[in-house]
Amino acid sequence: ETRMQSLRPEPAARYRNVGGALWRIARTEGVWRPMRGMNITATGAGPAHALYFACYEKLKKTLSDVIHAGGNSHVANGAAGCVATLLHDAAMNPAEVVKQRMQMYNSPYQRVTDCVRAVWHNEGAGAFYRSYTTQLTMNIPFQAIHFMTYEFLQEQLNPHRQYNPGSHVVSGACAGAVAAAATTPLDVCKTLLNTQESLALSSNISGHITGMANAFRTVYQVGGVTAYFRGVQARVIYQMPSTAIAWSVYEFFKYILTKRQEERRAGK
Repeated sequence: ETRMQSLRPEPAARYRNVGGALWRIARTEGVWRPMRGMNITATGAGPAHALYFACYEKLKKTLSDVIHAGGNSHVANGAAGCVATLLHDAAMNPAEVVKQRMQMYNSPYQRVTDCVRAVWHNEGAGAFYRSYTTQLTMNIPFQAIHFMTYEFLQEQLNPHRQYNPGSHVVSGACAGAVAAAATTPLDVCKTLLNTQESLALSSNISGHITGMANAFRTVYQVGGVTAYFRGVQARVIYQMPSTAIAWSVYEFFKYILTKRQEERRAGK
């Protein structure tokens, strides 16, 4: 996804589709190259998702009781998802910066620590949050669409809201696909802010791209309207299993913990 969103890729890093990109990267740069940045992503994902789902569940219940007592409210679901995103992105944004810089073609960084030190030394601590406002601008509508679509599909596929792995996987995958496709232009701008792509910077007077408006202008100057949808296929393919796994794992542990609580209450 990061490679395919590059605005002015090197000739050796121009890909027609996701399958072709994976094949060429593995063949020319090594089988493990597509996994670059996985460790920093995993490190950030744990606390980020803990904050994310804890905040979502609490706010969803509180807002639903206010808006539609005893029932499910799509407005409450969307609002809870938006607020939860603030905490999630605060924890995840630095990891995203490091991951994307390590994934770029000809990245000079071999280890996560090398990348962190270089960014801190050359651009300062603020570089880790340069794309934070754009990340929120992207993720707030993404999560609002994501949560509302998931809860809507659950009402259709699992109206009694019981633990049903199949419905959780299908609902999560579809919700991720819809939200991913709708927010691809914002993701392209976020990638540009995170990577500060050198060939794109040559068209930017300031030398650094800062802020969403600046990123949007640069993307248009470099590639026109179609550049906003670079990597949309890769983004959807990435998000579908990601959100399906996240929801199925979350619903599983929620079921287990809830069941244990009920058993303890019954034992008393």
